[in-house]
Amino acid sequence: MGKTQERADYCPQQFPDRLGFWLWRFERAVAKGLIPPADVGGRRWSAAVVEEVAGRAEEIRTETGGLPDMGAVRAAALLEERFEVPVAAEVMVELDRLGLVERVGDYKGHALYDGQALEDFADRAVLERAKHNGRLLDRTAAAKYLGIRACDFDHLTRAKWLRPQMWVHSGWQRRRDAPCVALFRLGDLDVLLVHPAIDWDPVRATPKGRPSPLARLTSQIPTV
Repeated sequence: MGKTQERADYCPQQFPDRLGFWLWRFERAVAKGLIPPADVGGRRWSAAVVEEVAGRAEEIRTETGGLPDMGAVRAAALLEERFEVPVAAEVMVELDRLGLVERVGDYKGHALYDGQALEDFADRAVLERAKHNGRLLDRTAAAKYLGIRACDFDHLTRAKWLRPQMWVHSGWQRRRDAPCVALFRLGDLDVLLVHPAIDWDPVRATPKGRPSPLARLTSQIPTV
């Protein structure tokens, strides 16, 4: 048999194969600057570059971690197994908000979270706070949590004292329609519960059919 012809350059699929890397690890290494930019036509790497990088493959493997970026459901399941406590997918939104496990992209409309940060996350106390503060409630459940009527709750959102964390589809909506159900962060409700500008007792004592004391709220939230 003749001698195998050596490649002059490598495409983005051939390069990770040469290193023995999954594509996610290769792309992370490029993003972190561990692999130089393509030097042949802006889209391929010369054999010289590939061989230089291959000599650092184990170092790159260590610096890119052992977990790919992943969706919220899979990430929450991983945390649940690690900490042996129930973890809902919505906790990932809170960990991203805290800058601990950030959202790094999307796949088919679903958020992807930083696998390397997820691998390093080990703070049980922070996780428990994130589970509480990051819990998401719809309008009805949020009003019940505050102990007020739904119409009272609407004044909080009208005056922008409370803003939805995200919007999701209802059970009867078509997937192609814009989501119409607002979800509110439990941590934001807790802030309102102790806000000195709101006296909750009169609000909760207001009978059905009577105007809400919260109707007087303006969008100018007093500082505390």
